[in-house]
Amino acid sequence: MTATATTPPASEEKTRKRLSPGRIAAWAALIFFIFVSLAPFYWVLRTSLSTNAALAANSSSLLPAGFSLGAYKRVFGLQTAAEAIAQGGSGASINFWAFMANSFIFATVTTAAAVLFSSMAAYAFSRLHWKGRDKVFALFLATVLVPPIFTALPNFLLVRSLGLLGTHLGMMLPYLFMTPFAIFFMRQFFLGMSREVEEAAMLDGARQWRIFFQIVLPQASAPLATLALLTFMQQWNEYFWPLLVSNENTRVLTVGLGVFKASTPQGAPDWSGLMAATLVSATPVLILFFLFGKRIVNSIGFNGTK
Repeated sequence: MTATATTPPASEEKTRKRLSPGRIAAWAALIFFIFVSLAPFYWVLRTSLSTNAALAANSSSLLPAGFSLGAYKRVFGLQTAAEAIAQGGSGASINFWAFMANSFIFATVTTAAAVLFSSMAAYAFSRLHWKGRDKVFALFLATVLVPPIFTALPNFLLVRSLGLLGTHLGMMLPYLFMTPFAIFFMRQFFLGMSREVEEAAMLDGARQWRIFFQIVLPQASAPLATLALLTFMQQWNEYFWPLLVSNENTRVLTVGLGVFKASTPQGAPDWSGLMAATLVSATPVLILFFLFGKRIVNSIGFNGTK
């Protein structure tokens, strides 16, 4: 009598596959990296909900030391200097709403201008045929390799010569036009777009400007939104250039936080107030990322598709 081999049920096979050593190691590594990534955010939240006096005595505590919302009250201007000092703060103030408004103006205007001009340049590099086009594009793309610190001094001298130091325009000027990454990003999409509709519009007598604004841009709404979101997040976090050219009236939030940290009349930084301001300043970017993060991930793979 011969024994017949029996195949295990599909459910048992799937269970063994789910519990394979490689899969367990992959999940463990993923959980570890998620923890490492989120730990700083939790520490910022924990510090912002503590008082400075309690932080000094319980610096290693994983929970808020001396739970208090006083740091957020200081950020929003709801606490006097005497109350701040009583809670262990420095007594220094931060003009949070003015800095927030400056950051919003700076990020919004530069994002809108950069996306528009970069899209126009990308369309020219992908659709218009002229001598040396590819060489010019390669040369322009090579500027990505130039560190921003190298162009900071020439830009500063130019803005100073134009008399634009301490103005919103002087702070925005280096970012108002096209950027290499944005041009490359949009050019790849334009190269993958079908030209049939554009050619039909040309036969009907449409000019390049009309084709670009009425046909091409509406079809590129998804990559345009992705590029705008990425640019806005980058501009919102910009620090070095606004530090060079801004003054008290045009100071953005990132620079304002640095000044607030340096204002220590009591001898030590107001760590809880600084962490509260940092968390609040990051909130707009976090909201945008959670709302449109899936669009960013889905749009990364559109390059080169037909």
